[in-house]
Amino acid sequence: MPATGPGATAAATATVTAPTAAAAAAAAQRTLASVTAALAGGGEPRPGQVDMTAAVARAIADRRHLVVQAGTGTGKSLAYLVPAALAGRRVVVATATKALQDQLAGTDLPFLETALGRPLRWAVLKGRSNYVCMQRVAEIGRGESQGTLALDGLAGRAPTAELSRLRSWAASTATGDRAELDVEPSATAWAAVSVGSRECPGADRCPSGGACFAERARARAQEADVVVVNTHLYGLHLENGRTILPDHDVVVIDEAHQLEEVVSATFGVEIGGGRFAHLRRVVGAIVDDAPLLGRLEGAGSALAAALAHHVGRRLRGTYPDDVGEALGSARSLLAEVDAALRAVPTDRSDDVASRTRRAQRQTGALSVELDACLDVPGTHVAWVEGPAHAASLRVAPVDVAATLADALWPHVTVVLTSATIAPGLPGRLGAPPAGVEVLDVGSPFDYAANALLYCAADLPDPRAKSYEAAMHAELVELIRAAGGRTLALFTSWRAMEAAAEAARARLDLPILTQRELPKPALVSRFRAEPETSLFATMGFWQGVDVPGASLSLVAIDRIPFPRPDEPLLQARRERARGDAFRVVDLPRAATLLAQGAGRLIRTATDRGVVAVLDPRLATQAAYRWDIVRALPPMRRTRDRAEALAELRSLHEADERARATTG
Repeated sequence: MPATGPGATAAATATVTAPTAAAAAAAAQRTLASVTAALAGGGEPRPGQVDMTAAVARAIADRRHLVVQAGTGTGKSLAYLVPAALAGRRVVVATATKALQDQLAGTDLPFLETALGRPLRWAVLKGRSNYVCMQRVAEIGRGESQGTLALDGLAGRAPTAELSRLRSWAASTATGDRAELDVEPSATAWAAVSVGSRECPGADRCPSGGACFAERARARAQEADVVVVNTHLYGLHLENGRTILPDHDVVVIDEAHQLEEVVSATFGVEIGGGRFAHLRRVVGAIVDDAPLLGRLEGAGSALAAALAHHVGRRLRGTYPDDVGEALGSARSLLAEVDAALRAVPTDRSDDVASRTRRAQRQTGALSVELDACLDVPGTHVAWVEGPAHAASLRVAPVDVAATLADALWPHVTVVLTSATIAPGLPGRLGAPPAGVEVLDVGSPFDYAANALLYCAADLPDPRAKSYEAAMHAELVELIRAAGGRTLALFTSWRAMEAAAEAARARLDLPILTQRELPKPALVSRFRAEPETSLFATMGFWQGVDVPGASLSLVAIDRIPFPRPDEPLLQARRERARGDAFRVVDLPRAATLLAQGAGRLIRTATDRGVVAVLDPRLATQAAYRWDIVRALPPMRRTRDRAEALAELRSLHEADERARATTG
């Protein structure tokens, strides 16, 4: 890439590329106009979408980075896909949620190709474990013909009938993508017919490499102009020295507010006792050494037992004796396991050779991760998380800025976009101080007319003992006024369950909770039954789209400040010192609250109330305006009567409309 690549200053590039950038922006805007005209009903005028399209086109032409906040309803997908389609360079689009990935691949890109009137080469690329492995399928088939599934250490644990269905599907599928299945397979069955990157020896060392669906997907991506991936896979691409994805000139990271946490995870390590149990099954199908296998299983049990004593704890400095001993013993044992695998005669069959290579890959990957756990640098933090029966040790970088400053920004043009971009996010992601344009294109929705932000200023402080009962009473009154039609979001499972119990005791309206059905089924039922209220936790604060009268109230129990003892954020606070609240806690809380509030208005005709049942939003002068400014620009009130009247009015209007159409 020339010296005028990403990170170069505006002064260094303006005289050379400004006309090209201007021409690219104009062409993208013209194309956007023709594309949106092809939408059903001709589309709606969206000035923010037009501005964002031009900005993305300029960024690609100028090889300059862009950070753009695009509120709900902007149509940001087309705003970056249109310039990507015109760029003449390969563009990777990374999304944080499967819902958006499915929207891009199933709706937006096919529509764009049709609207353009010319072929658009695009592909979806997922992690290797999302594709069925034809070598695993072949091994299981040969095992079945011999009357046993013991050829594979995992296949023997999966139901035979389910494995047979997966084998039949594998013989007919065009892509091998798990998402094609009509019924979600069990974890054990899918593990038996797939491999992860830690196990796969590569197509050139696999007897079924020529039929590998993962390699076919990668080959399609190599030929594509636009490649859609999830953000986690992009993080792994960066962590692996930019070797997983095809070479590309531009990356668009949608839902960019999640990138910091994703990169912390992909550049980190997570190990629990289950990893050793899994390896023991795989090795046990190849190596006939009962004492070694018993010690391998024992190593997993010892690590699991040690970690169970430290769940929720940050491990500073030298590990506790039990954890340190379990890790050290396990690492030494893996050297013996590797030696035993190397001694396996691989000339007996292709199956044995293939399974041995996979076991060696898995052993080597676990050894590398154990080394990372045993030698934690000062730039990282270690902690134990999860339930005691399945605890895991996690090690992650405290600050991803330096990591991304080296791995991301110098190599490609970066476009970050989200409905909510917290102040300071580019810096926390290592963006160069110069060469980055930051833009807010707003939202086309009339929030001031259609939405009311109600802060329950008269409630007790959430840290007071009297808060919970008062909050439940307030929530019940709001739901009653709304006639159901409520998405109630909570910052903990305990708070959700307590509120649901209280609401069910006082209301004749149906209450659903997140525990009762899978997420798609819950959202579908919520859409179909307006009188229903849905109580949920963090997984529903974003990625939930319920337009129309089925949702007229979003109630949020409290400002979602992170827990003070959350290890990774605790380490970031220590690094930030006196600025910790401003640079760590406040941006995270404001972004998450904005995401939750954003569930209310999904179309231009939606109306409703966002009720924040936390009086600190009205009383804490030191930070409340930072949070309010991150929210959509709704009308605001502290008056309960006004909020109740608004909800009753909306309920009555919907009832009249239903009576008229019914």
